[in-house]
Amino acid sequence: MSRAVVYEEFGGPEVLELREVPEPHAGPDEVRVRVTAAGLNPMDWGLAARPEAAAQFGITLPAGFGYDFAGVVDEVGPGATGFALGDRVHGGALGRAVADFVVIEVPGSLFPTPDGIGDEVASTLPVAGSSAAAALAAIGLRSGDTVLIGGAAGGVGIFAVQLAKLAGARVIGTASESTFGFLRELGAEPVTYGPGLADRVRALGVTAATDLFGTETAEAALAIGVPPGRISTIAAGPTPPGGVRATGGADAEPGELARITTAIVEGQLTVPIAAVFPVEKIRDAVALQAGRHVHGKVVVTL
Repeated sequence: MSRAVVYEEFGGPEVLELREVPEPHAGPDEVRVRVTAAGLNPMDWGLAARPEAAAQFGITLPAGFGYDFAGVVDEVGPGATGFALGDRVHGGALGRAVADFVVIEVPGSLFPTPDGIGDEVASTLPVAGSSAAAALAAIGLRSGDTVLIGGAAGGVGIFAVQLAKLAGARVIGTASESTFGFLRELGAEPVTYGPGLADRVRALGVTAATDLFGTETAEAALAIGVPPGRISTIAAGPTPPGGVRATGGADAEPGELARITTAIVEGQLTVPIAAVFPVEKIRDAVALQAGRHVHGKVVVTL
């Protein structure tokens, strides 16, 4: 037997339970990963809380929890290539990540973890890193741009800010005032979110924008004359306002995660981890992350 976080009804953190489950094993063209860390994302608790969202991803009850994970390959099934016993890896497994073991078909959503990156950091990369890269690619971000990033201090925002800086852009990031110092350390110029955002950024020369939280930043960018084709959203659904571009991690170009891990190893990009919880405290971890006021990523260890 092994352990996994599961839920049998939809709801808040209280529905999550750490349970004994049958130990999975790698079959043909699969590898098994002994999970050491799982990074949390808003989509995780969103799927657990909303049946309609879960249905869109084919998730039915009872269900497992989480997507991002990191660990070590400890079984290689017949015909599986590209990974060997003992390889450190990170990747994604929808509704299965917060568990002692994850079985992944290869090639698939599994990537080598380079030396110099710990498992806690590696477990934060797949969703947030890919989403940030896709959000910036959708607007054709280039050197010399002034980009407005909504939700800049969140789990995706910390990657978007730094990737935009590496691309040579000036970054304006929306956040609460308590987060301003944190954002300045990442290289962004902070501005308060909320009513009047368009007026606060009108004179800053914004040429592109990405909204990582909802629609407020996208609407502000439209109001100050940024063309819709240079505005993206990742959390506004398939039809965001004003014809702006909807995107997400699935749209990231192949190789983006490798580019991000290289930047981390070379010291060009940091991954702020707001809190680390043992898996026994999964409800506390999710409650903190769902509060949407953490600066950086929340990680669960196994």
